[in-house]
Amino acid sequence: MRVSLFITCLSDVFFPQVGQSVVEVLERLGVEVDFPAAQTCCGQPAYNSGYQKDAAKAARQMITAFQKSEYVVAPSGSCVTMIRREYPELLKDDPTWHQAAVELAAKTYEFSEFIVKVLGVEKLEGELPANATYHHSCHMSRSLGIKAEPGKLLAGMKGLHMEELPYCQDCCGFGGTFSAKMSEISEAMVDEKVQHIEETGAELLIGSDMGCLMNIGGRLQRTGKSVKVMHVAEVLAKGGAK
Repeated sequence: MRVSLFITCLSDVFFPQVGQSVVEVLERLGVEVDFPAAQTCCGQPAYNSGYQKDAAKAARQMITAFQKSEYVVAPSGSCVTMIRREYPELLKDDPTWHQAAVELAAKTYEFSEFIVKVLGVEKLEGELPANATYHHSCHMSRSLGIKAEPGKLLAGMKGLHMEELPYCQDCCGFGGTFSAKMSEISEAMVDEKVQHIEETGAELLIGSDMGCLMNIGGRLQRTGKSVKVMHVAEVLAKGGAK
């Protein structure tokens, strides 16, 4: 099986180790991974800011980049939501591009979703001793309905003790441009999230969207907390999961 990696902007620019971890885990599972160089931002920042024409332009570029891919996998529920739910709507008035958008949406998966639902692997064995908790991102859990998959994969990690995060359904306050436009509200929301993380006693926060982890991790660092953040792919790769 061959998979095309959609690396997403945040992973590409700030957290390249996340993309490397995705490739490492998929290859351990026998998947061949390629990287279409023509890929760009999915267009979500423009879309969320009301620039629909610019978002549609990004969508057409992404459709072209992944036109020949069998599957597309990304370490981000947020960006996958953009492709799966918004591309067909953005291009609904263009019969040619709309059909192509529907086809891309159907073959695009979030990392843990792909492993569980497409590869049929529900448990990855590895070892990473740590007390951890998991943050469910809004797009991934509410828009895509992906809630159980990351936990299933993490359950096989020897030594990894997971504590349930109180009010785990609450947003961390990132929301892309929301955190910049409504910074005071965003800060209050992430402070509340940090408080709940501390209540678990976890030393490690695991998530599936780098936007959330960047927001929470930044607040943890600025307030002198010792809790580290990691993408689920990093945990599986570091623990040697296979």
